[in-house]
Order: sequence, then C-alpha cells, then structure tokens
Amino acid sequence: MIQDNLIKVGMADLNVAHLTGVLKTTGLGSCVGLTLFDSTAKVAGMAHVMLPSSDIAREGTLNIAKYADTALPEMIRQMEKLGAQVRRMEAKMAGGAQMFSFGTQSETMRIGPRNVESCKAILNQYRIPLKAEDTGGNFGRTIEFNCETGLLSIRSVQHGVKEL
Repeated sequence: MIQDNLIKVGMADLNVAHLTGVLKTTGLGSCVGLTLFDSTAKVAGMAHVMLPSSDIAREGTLNIAKYADTALPEMIRQMEKLGAQVRRMEAKMAGGAQMFSFGTQSETMRIGPRNVESCKAILNQYRIPLKAEDTGGNFGRTIEFNCETGLLSIRSVQHGVKEL
C-alpha cells in the first residue's frame, strides 16, 4: 500500500482520518485492530485494542483506547465529529491471535479470542456490520487501512499480504 499520509496508531491507541490517509498499526498479536469506515463521508477510524473490557482496569487514569468497550464508542464519537454517521459505518478487523499455548484453557489466558468477541459484541450494540475479518491463529499482524477506499491490508510473516 502507498505510504503517503501515513497516520500511525500505537498500541492501546486510536486515530481517525478524513478524506485522505492510511491508518497503520503494528504488533497485533492478541490485540485487535478494528477499523470503521463511512464511505459516504470518507471518514475512517482505527483502534488498537489490547483488552476486552475496562472492568479489569487497574490504572489510575483510564486509557480508553486500550479496551474494546471504551475504544469503540470513543472512535465513533471522533468520527461523527468529522461527519460520519453510525448508520453508514462498516467494520473490518484483524488480530486476536492466541500467541502462546497454555496447559489450561482458562478464560483469562484467552485474551485474543476474548478481544475479538468483545469487539463483535460492541459492533452489534451499535448495529455496525462486520464486513471482513482476519482473526485468530497464532501469528502477529500489521495492518493498514486506506481512508479513501476502505481497503484493509494485512501483513504477516507467515501469510504474506492479504487485502480485505
């Protein structure tokens, strides 16, 4: 993908773009890279979600971009400020891998799958359709989302480049 107007999204971070730009995040293992797109307004957003729920937050000041249940509403709010409408938004996501194998299948060790489930539940609350996903597995990903076309490019060492 062309790297013009690259907008970086760090870990436990989110960002939005209007008309032009490519949102990019790296290091998606168990984290989920969730994108939203309003093709009419040409407004895109990306969140690098680390954990499924802010209920487990222990930090003093809550980083809303870190958790699925707080990152998505904030990203929607920022996109609406740029002219997007929830009823026109579509989602794509990648990540949510199970990076390590554990002897037990305890719920706390299923971070990747729980991140995916939480993102889907919040999308359902807002009635935002999930148009494509590349989730699960046991490998890391880097994603780029083009705010003009809505194309999500996913790169991994094991599987090369995939476009959704």
